[in-house]
Formats: sequence, structure tokens, C-alpha cells
Amino acid sequence: MGESTKLIANNKKAYHDYFIEEKHEAGIALHGTEVKSLRMGKCSIKESFVRIENGEMFIYGMHISPYEKGNIFNKDPLRVRKLLLHKSEINKMTGRIKEKGYTLVPLQVYFRGSLAKVEVGLAKGKKLYDKRQDIAKKDMRREAEKEFKIRNLS
Repeated sequence: MGESTKLIANNKKAYHDYFIEEKHEAGIALHGTEVKSLRMGKCSIKESFVRIENGEMFIYGMHISPYEKGNIFNKDPLRVRKLLLHKSEINKMTGRIKEKGYTLVPLQVYFRGSLAKVEVGLAKGKKLYDKRQDIAKKDMRREAEKEFKIRNLS
């Protein structure tokens, strides 16, 4: 039961641009040198997105840097990768995506034990005023923490 998780990549921008309503864990279909590159932490999901096609889920724009010692075995760093989920989970998400304004966004990439996983969030886009509200709340929290710290130091 003591499976460790090692975070590789985090998508902070997704939390800024979307309201995350559900989170699902999916495996990634990878080739050998990609796994080695992930173990070294060379991955980016900032510009990536998830799409469902023909009942299968794929991640686009996920950049895994080529493994230095991989030579001819390296794959394209931006290739489309298949995500591994149960058919029922994919069908459930397909139904939710057909509702207006929902999309699938990769939130983080990590290792659970020895398996590479992606956390996919079912998200609804934020409007500009929602983003401004979030920034204002963060600033207020930061100010309160600063005042608290100053009071405790004096």
C-alpha cells in the first residue's frame, strides 16, 4: 500500500484558466527512452490538451525531451500519446464534454510506483472577471500573511 508518488510536471496555468470540476488518473502509453527521460524530470504539459477520438483518449502537445543516450531509439518529443483509462470512464467524460463549455486538461504528470500517470481534469473555462477575482483573493491572502508575519516578529 505504500506506493510513492514522484511529481514530474505540474500545469499551474490550468488552475488559473479553468474551474476544475473532476479529476481522473490515467496511464500513458510510452516508449522506452521516453520513460527514462520522464524519470529525469524532462517533461512539460504547459501547452498540452486532451482529446477523445473514437472512444480513445489522447494527449496532444505534451513535450518529453529526447533521452540523451537514446540515439536512434528516441521518439518525436511532441508526438500524440494515448492515455489509458477504462472505457466506462471515457464514456462518462465524453458525456460531460458534450455539455457546453467543458474540456479536458492535463493537470500533472507523475510516477505512482513505477508507472507514469497523468491527472486529467474535467474543466470549465473561466471568464476574465473570474481570473481577476482569483488574483485579488491571492493578493489579499498574501497581504494578510505578510501582516501576520510582521506582527509575530515584533
